[in-house]
Amino acid sequence: MLSKRVNELDVSGIRKVFSLAAKLKNPVNLSIGQPDFDVPEQIKEQAIEHIQMGHNKYTQSAGIPELRELIQNDFKAKDIKSEDVIITSGVSGGISLAVQALIDPGDEVLVADPYFVMYEAIPKLYGGKIVLIDTYPDFQIDPQKLKEAITPKTKLLFLNSPANPTGIIMGKERLQEIAKVLEGTGILVISDEIYDIFDYEQKHSYFASLYEKTLTLGGFSKTLGMTGWRVGYALGPKEIIDTMIKLQQYTFVCAPSFAQYASLKAFDIDQENMIGIYKGKRDFVYNSLKDKYQIIKPDGAFYFFIKHPVFNGDDLAMKALEKNIMLIPGSVFSSKNTHFRLSFSNTMEELERGMEGLNTI
Repeated sequence: MLSKRVNELDVSGIRKVFSLAAKLKNPVNLSIGQPDFDVPEQIKEQAIEHIQMGHNKYTQSAGIPELRELIQNDFKAKDIKSEDVIITSGVSGGISLAVQALIDPGDEVLVADPYFVMYEAIPKLYGGKIVLIDTYPDFQIDPQKLKEAITPKTKLLFLNSPANPTGIIMGKERLQEIAKVLEGTGILVISDEIYDIFDYEQKHSYFASLYEKTLTLGGFSKTLGMTGWRVGYALGPKEIIDTMIKLQQYTFVCAPSFAQYASLKAFDIDQENMIGIYKGKRDFVYNSLKDKYQIIKPDGAFYFFIKHPVFNGDDLAMKALEKNIMLIPGSVFSSKNTHFRLSFSNTMEELERGMEGLNTI
């Protein structure tokens, strides 16, 4: 009865871990992919104000003009030109609309391995063929491997820097090399910038500043703790944005109205102190595990992608559950089963508990 394409999708491995951990008492949750801080008060107040003003109905499918203009101006200030902007239901909504707009059955989609799970799952739903580019052991895209992966059927490349699940940032020089490989191919890049401000070493650059055929995705879920508010955005070539707007009319309709209005305050919030706190958490986890685990210090986001010297990722995640610690096996994000993902988006007290337990495995 169900469609073949849906039957080919597995339940998210992240949800499987949550199910296994359901019976644990007060576990240390190092699996979560969201900030441990709450939405800033100014944004909460803005949301309440607009709810009371009656901004509770549909907006334009493209999003409210005021927010679209703010986003466009913010990227202009970063020397990134965009022909148009759409407000999406989170970055996940942006990925879904973009893939619907661009992928026909048989089109090939390049994805760096390891990857965020949606980059593999959503194109498959629309008949796309996933071509993985192995980035182990440093999790950087090798321009030569990228060149070898391109065929006449290649339609898209997903980029994510700072990256989930590795926390790696590809610096400007590496991005320039990637752009050089892509020039003249007609390949569109979907550049997921949701973790852009989580940049601990000042390495981040926007790919759209280097390559014209780039669709930039972003949002406020990670930077402002608004994961449940579902406000993202996409900006890029007008033909693509217009098509995404058309598709949104028949799918999501619009992003939540009150949350769009509240997001007008997003660009007034100074997150510098928060980024400093997260950098301190990153350093604590790294220093706690570096002598026992094979570990790369992430440049950004709030994840480590770690290898145990003996156990594979699945086995390590199960042994961590025995220690009352929730982690995500790397096989959820990769064709390989060598690593596990650890999120350091938690309190220092919980991180201390977690590191103590992991060092006994």
